[in-house]
Amino acid sequence: MAAENIILYHYAYSPYARRVSWYLTLRGIPHAQCVQPPTMPRPDISRLGISYRRIPILSIGKDVYLDTRLQLIKLEALDIPNPPLSASQPDQRAIQRLLSTLMTDAGVFGWAASLLPSDLPLLKNPTFQKDRAEFFGSQPKPDPKHVALREVASVFHFLETTLLADGREWILKTPSPSLADIEAVWPLHWMAGIPSALPKEKFGPEVYPLVYAWIQRFDEAVSRAKKALGKPKTLTGEEAESVILESKYNEGEGGVDEGDFEVVKTGLRKGDEITVGPTDFGAVRRDVGRLVALTAEEVVYETRGEKGAVRVHAPRHGFRIRKGREERL
Repeated sequence: MAAENIILYHYAYSPYARRVSWYLTLRGIPHAQCVQPPTMPRPDISRLGISYRRIPILSIGKDVYLDTRLQLIKLEALDIPNPPLSASQPDQRAIQRLLSTLMTDAGVFGWAASLLPSDLPLLKNPTFQKDRAEFFGSQPKPDPKHVALREVASVFHFLETTLLADGREWILKTPSPSLADIEAVWPLHWMAGIPSALPKEKFGPEVYPLVYAWIQRFDEAVSRAKKALGKPKTLTGEEAESVILESKYNEGEGGVDEGDFEVVKTGLRKGDEITVGPTDFGAVRRDVGRLVALTAEEVVYETRGEKGAVRVHAPRHGFRIRKGREERL
């Protein structure tokens, strides 16, 4: 697979984008990148007919994937010489899945984000402030700092006293970082790398030596993998669009599960116009497209830009599907 056939739309300090970037690097998958601004608008993505605003976005051929949880599943399924990073045994896969749920769905990112130092230059930028006000929308206000500190400390404590307590190098005792390590490390790595985000007297190598040693090992493993893989080629939005539209689809078209609860209730049929968007953050930016496929795990719809159409894949979990067109911003 040519490097340009996989494109990661991201910006460097997105903690979610790092999950996918680390995966690509650690598995040694050649790819290209299309660097995006941290705030809307993102015309490089709009040219694909996509209004969804969260980063990262991943294209594999002419298929475009939203949400890091789905993106990692699709990358795991790639048929390439380098083996997948997923666990092989059912109990290990359960740990991997539970770590993903803990770090992505249980509020860890929200607690961590509320601990960002208020004097960070980006947080003082009026454009960024306005953009994030739209992003978070009507979501409840963040927990007070002391509550967020307690919750983040509980995650550090959990890893320190359970999965890392026996001195293992990696979460699943693998020879090198696995997907379970990526699922577990990303919010802690993000916080540990921001000066003054976490109070030294309550966090740091002296308090959680096993966790911080693990984070350092992970950094070193990623650095070695980067040297072996080389830097990704950077594409402009126009170049990325051309590559995607000239590519073949990564997956077959698929169909609509007529027994699905939502399909039965709403009467959805293949080819219907639908509106798709996340149910939590960034929910005001929704996509309108033609329903291509729907399973228990994902919804696939076609969007059309000025120069052609792509298939967009979104997970069912955390996304809402509406039949017909809803107003989009």
